[in-house]
Amino acid sequence: MRVSVSTLLLPAAVLLFSFVSDHGSRRIHDRKGSISIGERLDYRMYMGFFTVAKGTTIVDKGYHARNAKGCYKVDAYMETLGIATWISKVNDNWGAYIDTAELVTHESYRNIKEGSYRLNELVKYDHEKDLAAVQVADKKTGVFGEPRIYSTPDKVRDVVAGFMYLRIIDFADHNVKDTLTVSGFFEDKAYKFKIIYFGKEIIDTEMGNILCHKLVPIMPDNQLFRGENSVTAWISADDNQIPIRVEARMFIGHAGTELVGFRGLKNQLKIIR
Repeated sequence: MRVSVSTLLLPAAVLLFSFVSDHGSRRIHDRKGSISIGERLDYRMYMGFFTVAKGTTIVDKGYHARNAKGCYKVDAYMETLGIATWISKVNDNWGAYIDTAELVTHESYRNIKEGSYRLNELVKYDHEKDLAAVQVADKKTGVFGEPRIYSTPDKVRDVVAGFMYLRIIDFADHNVKDTLTVSGFFEDKAYKFKIIYFGKEIIDTEMGNILCHKLVPIMPDNQLFRGENSVTAWISADDNQIPIRVEARMFIGHAGTELVGFRGLKNQLKIIR
């Protein structure tokens, strides 16, 4: 797996948003009405005291079809700002077609532009056979090559669908210190991690104080993060359950992301002044 510039800038978000609760074959749905077509979330990304990038997630205004299933089309964008562009200019787009009933990924794509590095990737998922077909476009012609086939966990989700799945977890079913088992697929690998739920906490943001659910994934040994509890995330404890902040302690310093703007939410974001 390539450690990209975007992963270094916002590793916490990339890892946490890849996580999805492993409920086996149990059918799920957006029972809270958390997700709204046409919504937009804006984030600032920082290292230390410096804002280094901006990120945006957008749910398309219309519904789409993949594998004969109704889907949300969700795009996540990231672009470096200021001095970070001198180090390596980043302009990434991660997207997915996500089943509106079960929030599994039917198709995902990445268009990565980081310095001189380029990647145009398309992944199609077969949930009946638990397979993912990964295609990469030729850098000169733009034509996609033959797919490489990989086995996946049941009800697999990509990074973007994992981000959306956070929106419908019913935390009323969980107690403080409960562990959620998580699984997903990224690039050429299926994986499983664990996340500990730490209950509710009020955090101070640029928009005001927001009551959030606190989540801490147990990190495996790696060369980026300092300790197994190095990543912490907070998602709003309301009917939206949108990611508000993600922070990470890294060997090269402190990094994170924070919500700075939104529009089109189905439910009013609860801000405690």
